Order: sequence, then C-alpha cells, then structure tokens
Amino acid sequence: MSETRTIVVPSPPKRTWTSIGEGRVRVSDALRVVVLTAGALACLVPLVWMFLGSFKTPTELAQRPPTFLPASWGLDNYAEALSRFNFLQYLTNSVIVTVAATAITLVINAMAAYALAKYNFRGKNFLFILTLATIMIPLQVILIPVYQVVASLGLVNTLWGMIIPAAATPTGVFLLRQYMLSIPDELIEAARVDGSGEFRTFVQIVLPLCKPALAVVAIFSVMWRWSDFLWPLVVAQSESVYTLPVALARFNAELTVPFNLILAMGVVATIPVLVIFLIFQKQIATGIANTGIK
Repeated sequence: MSETRTIVVPSPPKRTWTSIGEGRVRVSDALRVVVLTAGALACLVPLVWMFLGSFKTPTELAQRPPTFLPASWGLDNYAEALSRFNFLQYLTNSVIVTVAATAITLVINAMAAYALAKYNFRGKNFLFILTLATIMIPLQVILIPVYQVVASLGLVNTLWGMIIPAAATPTGVFLLRQYMLSIPDELIEAARVDGSGEFRTFVQIVLPLCKPALAVVAIFSVMWRWSDFLWPLVVAQSESVYTLPVALARFNAELTVPFNLILAMGVVATIPVLVIFLIFQKQIATGIANTGIK
C-alpha cells in the first residue's frame, strides 16, 4: 500500500499594512518617510535660525535663554552690512567669479569627458585613472605650486586668477564621462555618416543629451566657487577683488564681532545657491541617478 505524504507549504511572511485613504502603505515605508522628514527638518534648523537671527539686534542674540522670533522684522542689519564694507562690490566679484568659472568648467569638463568616453586612443584608461587620482590631492598640497603658476602669468590680485585655476575639475570629468557612456555609439556614428563634423556632433547631439549631468556639474561648481574661501584669500591682495566669503571674514578682525551683520550677509550669500538648486533640482536628481553616484 502506498504511503500518503502531506507536504506543508510555508505561507509567505505577512506584511503589515496601514490603510491611508483608498490605498495601502507599508509600515516600513511610512517609517522611512518619517525618518527622512525628520532628517530634512534637522538640516533646515540652522538655515531657519540664521534667517531669523539676521533680523535680531546684538542684544537679542545675546539673550539667555534665546528668543525664537525677532522683536522686529526691519532690514536695518542688511542695510548696515551692505554699507559697512562695500559689500555690493564683493557680491559682484563673487557673481563674476562663480558664473565665469562655472561656464569654463562646463566647457572644459564636457570636452574632456567626451574624449574619454567616445574616443579610443592609447593610454585612455590610464589617463582617466590619473584624472580620478587627483581627487585625492587636497588643495593645501598644491596651493604653493598653483600660486607660483598664477604669479608667473601675472594673474595675482585679479578675478581671472580665481577663475582659471579651478576651470577643470576631475569630479566633473568623471560625472560627465559616466553619463556619456550611456549615449549609444550608433547615434554618433549616424551623425558622422550624415556628414556632421565632430564639433557639430558634440554641440548639437551630445550636449543636449547630457543636460542632467551638466546640471549636476553646474550646481557643484556654483557651490564650490561661491563658498570658496582659501584660494580667493591667497590670490586677492586688495579689497577691489575680494569675494563675499573673504569679505565676511573681515568682521572677525573687529574688536566686537557683529554677529547680527554676519547672519544678515550669510543669508545673502546662501540665497543664490538655494535658488539655483530649486531651479535645477529635477535635472540634478536625474543626473545623479544616471551617473551612478551612491
């Protein structure tokens, strides 16, 4: 007589669901949203405190326990800060350096990335690895050699001395190269067969397809150039070429540090970066996802 066996199939693990409206949301997803929201709020606290403190008087900032809202919302701190050290000139210098350096960075990095991604030549991989290796070299190590090169070119105490040395960045080359590798080679070959030159193919076909990656490189360049302090401090030798971070450091040289004015100018220095990020946030998210950054 044949023996009858009973096979017990284990049931799949039960998932805990929470009904919200007509849909269902897993508890783990809801917990993840709560944690990320709490982290975002924690990052926003210093910005909110800086914004509120920019309207307070020195007496209010020195109060213990501190007050959350300012007693008045006047713009006296902003007006005094802008007139104290000719901050409009410093702000103009920062805008010129940031815009010019970002534009040159995009052009040079895009051309270098295109050559490393779509051309085959001897030593290409070694050159790419060498480019990535320069990321590990801090600015402090090459500060003196770069300054000697800039001085030999007569660019000390000029805005071009702040713009040109940071024109090519290995991070930008890496991001753009990784993105350009996803562009089909057949598309470029078809353009060449149709009679398109290399420069025209690069400008009219490759660059429009790389807008997300270009947006990522642009926002990184803007943040680096706008907040750069060490190199402009070394190159600038007169107040006429001071950038905003260097000018903010001048407040520390006073007998009594005016923290209310520093907070006001900190808000002015933060607004351009926030505006650019809000404008290009979609391209930045897409570019970071497609270039494989974790």
